[in-house]
Amino acid sequence: MSQFERNMRILNDRRIVYRRDPITDVPDYETDDYMFYKDGTHECYTLFRSKAKITSYKSLKWHLLVIWYLNPNLNRQEFEFIAKDIAKHENGFMSFKVPNNTLDNIIHEVSMCDLDQPPANKSRKVIFKWSSILTKEEKLSIVGKLIGRTKKINSDDIYDVMLQLHDDNKKITIQRVSELLNVTKRTIHRRMCDELKNEKELLNQQL
Repeated sequence: MSQFERNMRILNDRRIVYRRDPITDVPDYETDDYMFYKDGTHECYTLFRSKAKITSYKSLKWHLLVIWYLNPNLNRQEFEFIAKDIAKHENGFMSFKVPNNTLDNIIHEVSMCDLDQPPANKSRKVIFKWSSILTKEEKLSIVGKLIGRTKKINSDDIYDVMLQLHDDNKKITIQRVSELLNVTKRTIHRRMCDELKNEKELLNQQL
């Protein structure tokens, strides 16, 4: 297996849920291809959507927390097996090697979390359905048009566009984001927090 290729069989063979559309939030507009939430939704979880690997302990803990939350029937032992497989550098999920004692601590902390509390999640406005046959370019155009209608662009809007650019294998630049959202580059610079700037660099490194 290539060092850049994820071994998704680790999850798929065990029928682990790692993606979920919103379950209670109702879209403001829906088509056969996508759902649009004017005010965004935090209920959409899409682990391993892009090529980006897990690059920090904080990110690893969040990924494991989402898996723990989306799979309430998992027992502690099963969860531990999955977590350790994800953390193995050779399985393609991680960009670095995790010491065993550190991983054990993370697994323990996650397994003690309350499953009634959803993991913190970024807001999404445009969610494409799994059945959609739109091209990456078509999806990118739709995201830009829908979010560009928003009166005031925020960091969540920028993140949506960044993810779609990355899915389309395009380098994320301030120029491209501003063009898709139909705002000035100065507006994007003002709305980009340090977390978004770091995410932009990480996503671009994975291209």
